[in-house]
Amino acid sequence: MNSYDYVIVGAGVAAAAAAAAIREKDAKGSLAIIGREDDGPFYRPDLSKTLWLDENAGLDNGWLLDDQIGADLLTGTSVTAIDTEARTLTLSDTRTLTYGQLLLATGAEPRTLDLPDSPRILTYRTVADYRRLRELANSGTRAVVVGGGYIGAEISAALRQNEVGVTLIMPGTSVQGSMFPADLAAEVTRTYRERGVKMVTGTRVTGARTEGDTVTVSTDQGTAHTADVVVIGAGVVPNDQVARLAGITVDDGIVVDARLATSAPHVWAAGDVARYPDALLGMRRVEHVDNAEHQGTVAGRNMATAQTGSGEPESYTYTPIFWSDLFDYGYEAVGEHSAQADTTEDFSADRSSGVVYYAHEDHVRGVLLWNVWDSTDKAKAVIEQTAVEPRSGDELRGSIDLG
Repeated sequence: MNSYDYVIVGAGVAAAAAAAAIREKDAKGSLAIIGREDDGPFYRPDLSKTLWLDENAGLDNGWLLDDQIGADLLTGTSVTAIDTEARTLTLSDTRTLTYGQLLLATGAEPRTLDLPDSPRILTYRTVADYRRLRELANSGTRAVVVGGGYIGAEISAALRQNEVGVTLIMPGTSVQGSMFPADLAAEVTRTYRERGVKMVTGTRVTGARTEGDTVTVSTDQGTAHTADVVVIGAGVVPNDQVARLAGITVDDGIVVDARLATSAPHVWAAGDVARYPDALLGMRRVEHVDNAEHQGTVAGRNMATAQTGSGEPESYTYTPIFWSDLFDYGYEAVGEHSAQADTTEDFSADRSSGVVYYAHEDHVRGVLLWNVWDSTDKAKAVIEQTAVEPRSGDELRGSIDLG
């Protein structure tokens, strides 16, 4: 087919959620999902968590697109141009598609470093990345991970728990130091060392060379580190280029309103690429799966409402959460988390559990729940309450039960 009632660009979590939501309201409308990767929608958190930590887990458990959805899945291709007046898409294979409603769920792209093109140097985001890393990182092999942020911290811990020798190179001095308060970051970093991760801090990777089956990376400190594989975890940037070229409003992502509609008619955006008005925190862009799932669902419903002319559009009023596992630590979090914010720590006496509040002028903007579970709704309530009635650090302590 060259003409569809619904086209979704991007084949990730938001796309799968949108497709399911469309089918809730329109069982027969034609639907296409376009993905640059060769694989269809997959539950990405498993790539750095469950697939490494649960010996019974496998890729078969993570695919998201139900065959009963009845979508044409066009993989290994990308959109090079959008004509929002003609409602057409041009694909990298030169095909042209016509759409009734269009969802841009193009996600985010990993930042790369100026390093040689090598199958042993990879970013980490896709199923193909997982397959490649599984091939190269076995018990007794060596890995260099670049970056101590979210993905670098997770994959370092996952590899080490699979008996891979890990060297973690990062510009800061502590694991997730841009997010955690200093004491907590230092505690986590000590644990990484105790668990056998070689920490190389306060430095950046400046180059690499391959020799046979190894890669040696060099740093601005003049040190060199040799491994079987190098994983770059330097963050991501929103994939909003094709929207910008189409004249759709972008600003660190594709700007949408509360309905997830873009500045172009019949065009919507959801997931990592969408900059949206959060009901609690204002305009923001969130790069986590919980947001992709919920936004995809609302976008899909609104697309079907617009296409069929039945019902009223709904607003996206959900504030998403995210979570991570780092060796024996686990956390859930809501909102904005910067170590530069005014932080209030409320930990148990043995520091086995705790809550960190991130505030600006006594208005809480984010909450970190450290080994504290089933409390994200309470965290959102604190954010909502302090937007109206600011609280000092002393007043915040005890707001959430440590369990």
